[in-house]
Amino acid sequence: MQKVRTSYLVRLQFLGFRYSGWQRQPNERTVEGMVLKTLKFILPNQPVKILGAGRTDAKVSAMDYAFELFLEGTPIVDLKEFLDTLNKNLPPDIRALDVKSVKKGFNIIQDSKVKEYAYFFSFGEKNHPFCAPFMANILEPLNIGEMKKAASLFQGVHDFSSYTARKRTGAQCIRTIVRCEIEDNTLLTANFFPSKSYTLHIVASGFLRYQVRMIMGALIQLGKGELTTEILIKSLKTNNDVQLTYVAPGSGLMLHQLDFK
Repeated sequence: MQKVRTSYLVRLQFLGFRYSGWQRQPNERTVEGMVLKTLKFILPNQPVKILGAGRTDAKVSAMDYAFELFLEGTPIVDLKEFLDTLNKNLPPDIRALDVKSVKKGFNIIQDSKVKEYAYFFSFGEKNHPFCAPFMANILEPLNIGEMKKAASLFQGVHDFSSYTARKRTGAQCIRTIVRCEIEDNTLLTANFFPSKSYTLHIVASGFLRYQVRMIMGALIQLGKGELTTEILIKSLKTNNDVQLTYVAPGSGLMLHQLDFK
């Protein structure tokens, strides 16, 4: 008799500060590893597989992430009860938001439509230690006006070969950025946050490895006076010789919104 296979889309949030990213790695604490361990505990008699909507780097958080859960055998009867049980057993820095069944043929990788990342940062003085999991802290002064103007250079279709690490042979580096703006931070607030902080908002259908953090890094270098606007423009052209090496800290980055077709 053929086993029944069902799949579900699970939305969740996590604070990434103590994890080495989403994807499981040997001898590392990862969000995927923790979620899978919890699922196997609450579903002890069923084969369980999960597939995330994408990788996140070490210390990167998510306000809106998703993974697909694949089960063999008995389907989940009560989705609300399952969600409650999952949350009771997950650690406090991971929270499941919603679970729903998905039709056969749904592909969590190919069906993702838009990702919005937010990068939080402040500058000029040392932050309260409690800020560390949420916000990058640049101690040097930054020309925030120049950074805000330059952020729009990344919008549109560009060759982002200079904004990725460990580029694979044949990798497609032509990407379209729908939005790239630096604004005053209004997304996250706390009484221990500095009086002024900022957020880079960047929206696209997909990103290269380290792309957002390297864009943020280039903007920080511009703010310090270490790069010019002309170099940033050149860095977005095909076959340029610009070498960018600064990757902004992972703790400032958050996947803010994830939409599906």
